[in-house]
Amino acid sequence: MKRYYDQKNKRLVYVGEASNPTYWDKHWDKNTIEKLYPKKISQFDYVVNTTKKYLPKNSVIFEGGCGTGQQVFKLQNAGYKVTGIDYAEKTVKTVKKAKPELDIRLGNVRKLDFPDNYFNAYWSFGVIEHFYGGYDEILNEMFRILNPSGYLFITFPHMSCLRKIKARKGKYPVWKNSEQEIEKFYQFALDEKKVISNLRNIGFQLIRKQHLSGIKGLKDEVKFLKKPLQKIYDSRTFFGLAVSKIISVLFAPFASHSILLILRKKN
Repeated sequence: MKRYYDQKNKRLVYVGEASNPTYWDKHWDKNTIEKLYPKKISQFDYVVNTTKKYLPKNSVIFEGGCGTGQQVFKLQNAGYKVTGIDYAEKTVKTVKKAKPELDIRLGNVRKLDFPDNYFNAYWSFGVIEHFYGGYDEILNEMFRILNPSGYLFITFPHMSCLRKIKARKGKYPVWKNSEQEIEKFYQFALDEKKVISNLRNIGFQLIRKQHLSGIKGLKDEVKFLKKPLQKIYDSRTFFGLAVSKIISVLFAPFASHSILLILRKKN
């Protein structure tokens, strides 16, 4: 995956393989769907516990770009009424067959088939960064389908302090809007200040933000640390998971790969 720095928009541009339904069907097909669903939801599950801080059980929640539906599964098992959509048709069919009890649908986050003010909350896990043409339509739909005082939980790769320092020092090649490269566009690492400003302009109020994935941000940006950190990052042993968590927490304020924004729709 190649990375460039877009000086005009202050963001990284990732180029490798186009992020489209075909790509995601192929990407998710590498995994056995059943293995992605835990038999028991951990009491420390980040998504469930974050949701519980703001919403009572039986709240109606939407996930845009749900992929293989793990978060829909976890939130539903935690007592919420959840609907997820994705535009990867093969994946949606596979999930519906494996987990018919989940409300997973084929759909487009830029044009949703739901009435205004319908949901209590909207979760978006790493979606808006994959649209080269911009995310305005997605944000507008988020606002439209949320009821007054509804919550938006949104994550995306961002320009961490470490990435900003590297950009200022010219450590990334400059993005030149090459048509050939645009065809292979995968995602952005966005400037969260711009995203927050865009969300405020359409009527959201920022409540909280949290830096995520400190270990991933560190391993991806510091070359000599990549190999040792990759081993820890890939480990599924108790020790590996514990060390990965400690590194992520310690380095997230400086080197986070992504960020979580929690916002509320103004009345």
